[in-house]
Amino acid sequence: MIDRTLAPAFRQVENINIIKAAPFVLDNGIPVHVINGGQQDLVRIELVFNNVNWNVQKPLQAFAVNSLIAEGTSSSSAFQIAEKIDYYGAFLQNDYNYDASLVTLYTLSKHLDNVLPVLKEIVTDAVFPEEELETFKRNQKQKLLVNLEKNDFLCRRVFNNTLFGDTLYGYSSEAEDYNKVSRDELVEYFHLAYQPENCTIIVSGKVDDTILSLINKHLGRNWDKSLKAAHNVFSFPVKPGGFHYVEKPEALQSAIRVGQISVNRSHPDFPALQVLNTVLGGYFGSRLMANIREEKGYTYGIGSALVSLQHAGYFFIASEVGADVCSATMAEIEKEVNLLKTELIPEDELQLVKNYMLGSFLGSLENAFSHADKYKNILFSGLDYDYYDRYVKTVKEISAGTLLELARFYLDFDAFNKVVVGKK
Repeated sequence: MIDRTLAPAFRQVENINIIKAAPFVLDNGIPVHVINGGQQDLVRIELVFNNVNWNVQKPLQAFAVNSLIAEGTSSSSAFQIAEKIDYYGAFLQNDYNYDASLVTLYTLSKHLDNVLPVLKEIVTDAVFPEEELETFKRNQKQKLLVNLEKNDFLCRRVFNNTLFGDTLYGYSSEAEDYNKVSRDELVEYFHLAYQPENCTIIVSGKVDDTILSLINKHLGRNWDKSLKAAHNVFSFPVKPGGFHYVEKPEALQSAIRVGQISVNRSHPDFPALQVLNTVLGGYFGSRLMANIREEKGYTYGIGSALVSLQHAGYFFIASEVGADVCSATMAEIEKEVNLLKTELIPEDELQLVKNYMLGSFLGSLENAFSHADKYKNILFSGLDYDYYDRYVKTVKEISAGTLLELARFYLDFDAFNKVVVGKK
């Protein structure tokens, strides 16, 4: 019998094995990255298109095209497309982020030959019907109107614009921007961005030669447009810190966001900074949570994060607190940041964070799809799998002294941009 009065022994994670991607190239030159794993006859096919031709006069082009890409082609309505996908028990998903637009298909392997033509039709023949466009514009304006009443949403907008200006990373869309979106504008962008030259395919699940042959049959032929698009290239100088206040006189809570431009995943310091961030505010047992939630009771939640984008990275601390304790919260945040610059992290706290990070990393690799997600992180950062070897090594071996040096170099509270929406 197990003695349940005794806690099980624990030990540090030793080895983390990631399924390596295998390369494959379609007849039309599209690179395919294959993550083969799992026992179920299920595959995920992700078509990743870089966002291109950023134009501050047309800020919603890429987002609107991705949102409406499955809303009709020259031969199928949105309803017919959805019906075809549903009939075979498949699932179609489109996602947009600052750097790329994705169209993803989940399907059983046995139905791949039937649903791939639908995927091909969407990414080569979308027509963006006026009726669907008007519905999209109406819904997005209503969503924006609702979000603008939320302090945390406003706070994030102001913060991003402060760091990145009116670029793709920092632009704050307004209702008028949706009014300006035209069908011709979307068709123009679609033909520039959704083409083989700008496409990368990531296939994960139980993948064999038959699967790859079918993908090549449907996506590797009769899709050879070669229009030239301008890839987005941004550079962001670190701006002096400042305080930005948006007053909401009736607010009961104030949203706080504090941070600055930092390094992204391609920088050698990134893994070590993730350890430092975890100590400060990267998990439920972090210092910010222990102080501002557990001890002071100023908030239900506070956290920090180090975000990696293709052309930049940034660090931020965010929370919503009672309006009457906003200034006190800001003072406590400053105190916790400065403690990391003046005192060594105790060994027992550091070991807890290391175990948490390694366990979380291992737990995030639950299936072939999650292995593919890890691969995307390095692929689009220009890195290889040795990044994860360095990450694990850094988490295991980093010392309190090294973290102290990093904190002194990267965590300058006076240089942070501070945004408060609500009441100070």
